[in-house]
This record gives sequence, C-alpha cells and structure tokens, in this order.
Amino acid sequence: MIDYLIVGAGLAGISFAETASQHQKSFLVFDGNLQSSSSVAGGLYNPVILKRYTALANAPEQLQTMKEFYHGVELKLQQQFNFDLPVLRKFASPEEQNNWFIAADKPALAPFLATDLVSKKYNGLDSPFDYGKVNASGYVNVALFLKNYRSDMSSNNLLVTEVFDYNQLEVDSISIKYKDIQSRHIIFAEGFGMHQNPYFKDLPLDGAKGELLIIKAPGLNLDVILNTNVFILPLGNDLFKVGATYNWTDKTDIPTQEAKAELIGRLREILTCDFEIIDHYAGVRPTVKDRKALIGTHDDFPSVHILNGLGTRGVMLGPSMAKTLFDHIEYGTAIPRELDMKRFDKRR
Repeated sequence: MIDYLIVGAGLAGISFAETASQHQKSFLVFDGNLQSSSSVAGGLYNPVILKRYTALANAPEQLQTMKEFYHGVELKLQQQFNFDLPVLRKFASPEEQNNWFIAADKPALAPFLATDLVSKKYNGLDSPFDYGKVNASGYVNVALFLKNYRSDMSSNNLLVTEVFDYNQLEVDSISIKYKDIQSRHIIFAEGFGMHQNPYFKDLPLDGAKGELLIIKAPGLNLDVILNTNVFILPLGNDLFKVGATYNWTDKTDIPTQEAKAELIGRLREILTCDFEIIDHYAGVRPTVKDRKALIGTHDDFPSVHILNGLGTRGVMLGPSMAKTLFDHIEYGTAIPRELDMKRFDKRR
C-alpha cells in the first residue's frame, strides 16, 4: 500500500507529490492531462495585486515556502527553475505615480513596493512617467519544471500517463483502491478537469481561459518583467512571453484569433519596436469566484481529498497549499476557513 495516489501532474499535483516526498511518504501520480493549464502558465509570482494595490494574504509566508520548495527541487533535479526578477509597473500618468506612493505607504505593501522610481530607458519602450519596482518577485519556468519533474517521476516508476477512470475507484473509510493499487489517500489535483470528477464536480470551480504569446523582438532590451496592459517576460535570445487574456465563457484550451489580436493590439500600444509572433498558447485557469483555493477532505470519504483552485498564482500558491493539505491529512491541522472547500457546503 502506498500513502498517496495523486490525480493530476500540474503545479498542484506535483506540489503535493514533492511535499509528500520531502516527508518520506510514498506516492503515485496519474497524469491524464485533462485541461491542465499549468504547462502554458505564465509562471510569474508577485506578492502584490497591482490592479487593486492589495497584498496577497500571508504573502511573506507563502514566498518563503515557495522559495524553499523550488530550491529543494532544484537541488534534487540539478536544474534551475526559479528566477528572481523584479516586476516594473509602467506608469501612464502622474496620477498613477501618486497612487503607487500612496500604496507603498501601507504597512502590508511597504516591504514590496519600492519608493524610488525606476527611470531607466529601455529600447523599444516609451516610458515618460517611469516605473514602479516590485520587490520579491520573479518567475518559475513552469514548462521546464513540469517536464523535468515528470521525467524524474517516470524514471522512478512514479508516474502513470493515462486518464483516470473514476468508475474503477473503490473507497472505504480508511483507504482507497484503484485497479490493483491500494493507497491510504487519494488527492485530486485536476485543475479545470475537476468538473468530470463525481466526488467534487459540484464545487463552484470556475474557469478563466487565458492566452499567451511568445514573440521575438530584437529591438527590445528588457531585462525585467514589465507590467502594464500586458505582462512581458524576457526569455532570452530576443524572445519574450506576453500575456494574458481573460475569457470567462470559453472553456476550451484552443488558441483563438480574437485573443491573439487583442494581445497584439495591446503590444502595439506600448512597444516602439517591431516584433514577430513565434507561438500562441491557451489554457483554462482553475479559478474560484472568491479568488481562494479549494482544498480539503470529502465529507463522506475521509481518504478522498482535493487540491485545486490555484488560479493565476499557481507557482506561488502551489507549495503552501500543498503543505496546508498535507499537514491537515497527516497531523490533523485545521485548514483555514477561507481555503477549506467546506465553505461552500450548503449543509453547514
């Protein structure tokens, strides 16, 4: 018998798998790739919601957990995935500058918003009102992280690449059985694919489709993450990741010409150099209307658990949410009310 059967090999599932591994727990991961948005994620992390100038709840703790998590995986796989890189907020007016300084004076935001404006001129960008700098930001190369971690699991016979068949899952009060696999617990970390799960399909997991571009722009010498009407992330070799769109009605992971045109239009508003479209990606983010994760244990089956709803901040939330769920299962630690899936239980 193993400790954990994990369904889903995106950021949520792998975050839990690595957390279990670090605590010497055995696991097996099923990767059916049911509309997982992780492989096309932007990968940015930023402790501040710049649109509203609010700090993420428990941002310092989440950042610490995240950095320790990825550092441990980097040592394990001998590959760098996490890159510290400042986010620069491009100001469009003196009023936006003033709003930045007001926000930077708030105790929760002061550690993250620098009060010295950045006046550096970047080729390919027009910035008459300078930039605000966000500290403790960066990005995770999600595609590389997932590829290498999945490869490591595969080489150790810890990864099953097939669609999970719910009809073959047998659950009792102390364990689960799937085909010939017996496990103490099962973790469903399926992203938007949760809507096919008979145990959790009634939870209010929404989906926000996001689309990204990879562009080539030799005239852009950007060495930071730019935040404006799009984000622009330098990848090296004159390549940049650009995103992202939000579509709340289309639940497919098929790239659209409409979103492509929208991103190109936004780019042309801010870039003064030419660029070429190299690639175009789409995925459905697993989001919840209250913008909180969905974690917890099924009311009727104590061996059945969920880790989902990481939304647009999976690289930052994944490690801390996985740790919260793991501690709840192994040590009985209470899940914070705002994260517990039971906040949507109509029977309560």
